[in-house]
Amino acid sequence: MMPFQTDPERPILIAGPTASGKSELALRIAESQGGVIVNADALQVFDGWRVLTARPSAADEARARHALYGHIAYDGDYSVGHWLREVASILTGPDRPIIVGGTGLYLSALTEGLADIPPTPPEVRAEADARMAERGRAAMLEELDPASRSNLDPLNPMRVQRAWEVLRATGRGLADWQADTGPALLPLAQAQPFVLEAGRDWLTARIERRFDLMLAGGALDEAQENLDRWDPALLSSKAIGARELIAHLKGDISLDQARIAAQTATRQFAKRQRTWFRARMKDWHPIVPD
Repeated sequence: MMPFQTDPERPILIAGPTASGKSELALRIAESQGGVIVNADALQVFDGWRVLTARPSAADEARARHALYGHIAYDGDYSVGHWLREVASILTGPDRPIIVGGTGLYLSALTEGLADIPPTPPEVRAEADARMAERGRAAMLEELDPASRSNLDPLNPMRVQRAWEVLRATGRGLADWQADTGPALLPLAQAQPFVLEAGRDWLTARIERRFDLMLAGGALDEAQENLDRWDPALLSSKAIGARELIAHLKGDISLDQARIAAQTATRQFAKRQRTWFRARMKDWHPIVPD
């Protein structure tokens, strides 16, 4: 995937499903045309899972300036609101930002605006964690208001729980809050938006190969380092493959079972991403990776 010439005066946005080559493209543009690579992945902000979240390597970081990668503590809290506040300071900085990631909510909030929802109180978050663990995603989904339920991905437990927390904490549904969306920090017309349109078979092969490379690159060692502090309720623990490798280290499943389960979960996640991008990024310039 060769870099292409861009307008040096306008920020670049690069979206795409996991394993589609977003980071590689961003790095090539930064090296050839300048700019700071800014993370727009909700899990790559945490410091605990560098290998499993496919954060840029130290060698890649030495090739171009990177921002908002691995800067939040393993047990820290983080949201799209936190991310937008950090991105705002980068947008006014000296370097042209190349914002890259697969978290569609971050990118849509950046270009379309974000409702000013109050932070979730710790006691509500604890209640939501317990409810999700005891009753599961489907039961929590049924407790949402109809408008919020119809506007989110019903298979994404993080989004379902977030909507439940908003309703529980504020008495207003997430959809109602979103109707009061404020102005966009970076309107799409002021940026150069690109979305990688990866074919299913091509992407499946990449996903399976990448997880094998993660294992060869130290993913199991990384899981071992995190074993003693493992807490499935933490946001950082949502890294795909973390739960599976922890289960293997605890003796619950074999390494091959963990590998297959992680690859399956990654394929399912990529399918949800591709569906979301097709629905929400019709005005973005498509790129077919090679």
